Amino acid sequence: MCAPQKLLDTSDQPLKTILKRFCIVVVFGIAFGYFEAAVVVYLRAIFYPDGFTFPLAEFGGTVLWERLLLTEVGRETASLVLILSAAALFGQDRQQRFAFFITIFAIWDIFYYIWLKVILNWPSSLMDWDILFLIPMVWASPVLAPMIISVILLIFAVGILYRCCCGRPLRVRPFDWLVFIFTGMVMVVSFCIAGQHITEPDFRAYFSWLLFALASLLAGTVFIKCLLKSK
Repeated sequence: MCAPQKLLDTSDQPLKTILKRFCIVVVFGIAFGYFEAAVVVYLRAIFYPDGFTFPLAEFGGTVLWERLLLTEVGRETASLVLILSAAALFGQDRQQRFAFFITIFAIWDIFYYIWLKVILNWPSSLMDWDILFLIPMVWASPVLAPMIISVILLIFAVGILYRCCCGRPLRVRPFDWLVFIFTGMVMVVSFCIAGQHITEPDFRAYFSWLLFALASLLAGTVFIKCLLKSK
């Protein structure tokens, strides 16, 4: 009578463990999003006391700007290191670590905007523009774009972790990795192109929703293919 019960508990343990870690990772991402939002609140108070609206009146060009931009690049780098470190601690193998990394990244990004809405009542809509990143150059887009990416990453993470719970890790072939890298680069390039025109009146014209949508669709299609191939 005891042996079957013990076997059942053992088989349930991976799911319980991963679910617990996933919940902790989500809490970490929510808290991390607040830190990000708090920094942005301070930066906007310093550089845009009259309001943060696009096209931006200025971006760089003074000693103070350059000093704080360099500091911000360092902070963004440190943030990525922290996310990587947390993912390495929570994951038991490469797939779990990757899944926890994209989970933290996605939750961080989503709650960054939620906290900004709570603190500043911004953005007023998902089509408001924002500066997303500064490495290796300025990224910019409507808020909706990074939110879409975050949702996609969360779906990817849940799929990967579910496979890990079932003892059937996701099978990702070299070609699939190339596609994921390519689609990621397309998204980054679309953000960077838009980021170079944030002070121009026609800034909206420089972000390609078509390229972004195609890259998102391609990445999602390849991920679904990997899921189906991993049965």
